[in-house]
This record gives sequence, C-alpha cells and structure tokens, in this order.
Amino acid sequence: MIIYPAIDLIAGEVVRLHKGDFAQKTTYGTDPVAVARAYADAGASWLHLVDLDGAKDPAHRQTTLISRIIEGSGLKVQTGGGIRSRADVEALLSAGASRVVIGSLAVRDQDTVAAMIADLGAEAICLAADVVRPDQDFMIAVSGWQEASTLTLADFIEGFLPSGLRHVLCTDIDRDGTLTGPNKALYDIVKATYPDICLQASGGVKGIEDLDGLGTDGVIIGRAIYEQKIDLKAALELGGPQC
Repeated sequence: MIIYPAIDLIAGEVVRLHKGDFAQKTTYGTDPVAVARAYADAGASWLHLVDLDGAKDPAHRQTTLISRIIEGSGLKVQTGGGIRSRADVEALLSAGASRVVIGSLAVRDQDTVAAMIADLGAEAICLAADVVRPDQDFMIAVSGWQEASTLTLADFIEGFLPSGLRHVLCTDIDRDGTLTGPNKALYDIVKATYPDICLQASGGVKGIEDLDGLGTDGVIIGRAIYEQKIDLKAALELGGPQC
C-alpha cells in the first residue's frame, strides 16, 4: 500500500478543510515546499497535492507553486483541483506532475476524460470518485463537493474501464478531515468489485491502526499527520510499493 501524505493549498498555504467546506479551514503551514521536503525526508515517495484555489477558480490555479513543490521535494506528485480541460491536465504534467486527479470533468464530459486516459496513458490519470450517500447508493459529488450528481459510484467507474482506467481515488466526503476512521466497508466493496483497479482511500484516517486491514492499494493521509496523530515514518514502514 502506497502512503500518500497530503498537502492542500489555499493562497500558497498548507490547509485542511472539514468535509470540503471552505468555511471550515485550518491552516497548518505557510511553506508547502518545506512540508513536502519533510515528507520526502521521512521516506515518502509520493505526494497528494490539491489546489483548492484552482478548484474554486481556474484563473487562480497555483501551477507555478506546484512546480516549485515538485522540484523542491523530489517527490512524485499526483495533483488535482478544478481540472476543467485537457489543457489543464497537460499543463500540470508539463509542470512536473506524475499524475493528475480528475473529478467533476469526468462526470460532465466522460468522452474527453476517456480519451485522455487512452492518449496520455493510464498512469497519468487518476479518477476522483468523491462520494456521498444520501440514500442507499454512494453517489458521485461534483463542484468541489458542493452538489451530488445522479451518477452512482459503480456507474462512474465502469464508464471508464473500456478506456484502460487504472487509478481511482475514492473519498468518503462525510469522513474527510474528521479523524473518524476510513470507510473500510466501502473500500472492501470497491476493491472486490474491481480487483484490477489501483484503489486509493481518502477520508477519516486518524491513526496508524486505521491502516491495518484497509485493503486498498494506497491511502491519503492529511490532518492526522499535521496533528501528529500518526507518525509518517511508521506509516511508511507499514506501507510499501504497490500499483
């Protein structure tokens, strides 16, 4: 399981949101390059980087800073936040990103994202399956998690399998930034249904015990690292290369 320490960016600062709510923001640092470097020093090989300014307004995308973080840390970076076009994806890959995470665009324009997976390669694209559960089914959320689509999680994933989809990042929004533990039952179902997908878990990790039996190929850890509830070095020792 690959451990992906996370950095969320707003105005160049390292922040975390509670359940994706911009009104519930906590700032953890003002030097994201130094934070990324500390992750690298701890032994991380990957970084999960979210541009929250870009998610709200593409005109404020922090591509230059993202490039500085990549260069300054030496980490492989998967990044996303408000990806609205193929040009956005190509700009981030040109800036040094190893993989781009795509959410709302994949809901609204499946053909474009399917073509990117086929053309740019399955390793370059990660599908962001951000889910809420208003009733029985897990539904895909869009627009910075502010609204639920009419697309189920299963239909979302299956729509991209013919294009060669390999990487899926599944976030249980109700657990994101809450330190309440990951939704292991959800991830067990997804992994059992799509065993060939490289599945990343996100949302709720509160301690190293949450990694035991998680069953995914990767996990995103943010707030638990910032608040010293989990030791990154220890987590990395439990993890290891996969997918």
